[in-house]
Amino acid sequence: MKDKEKKEPIVYVLQEVPGTRAGRPKFNIIGAQKYGKLKVLLREDSQVVMSPGPIKFKLERLLKDFNDNDYLLLSGDPQIIFMVGAIIAKVNNGKAKSLKWDRQEQMYYPLDFNLYEKGEIDE
Repeated sequence: MKDKEKKEPIVYVLQEVPGTRAGRPKFNIIGAQKYGKLKVLLREDSQVVMSPGPIKFKLERLLKDFNDNDYLLLSGDPQIIFMVGAIIAKVNNGKAKSLKWDRQEQMYYPLDFNLYEKGEIDE
């Protein structure tokens, strides 16, 4: 496990930016490289239609080494985002970091999430 945690951080981009295949991406995600090496998981046209099995198995294989140093860049099909959240919860004991784009500041902010964190519920 220690070798797994010492590797260079990876920013897992769930799907290619729309327009990538045509050579005209709709937005630029290069700023996310500040947090690690970008690794795109699925093509921009990937969708979960009737059978989530094939995409689920592919995502499990691609995310098997996700750890506390890595980040998620949540983009694309909401069903894929949901599946990745469930996979990461299983792979990394409920912990994940994601990057949130701030339109006003024009930069990414890291967010930490721990599914099993104990604390008071503030209603």
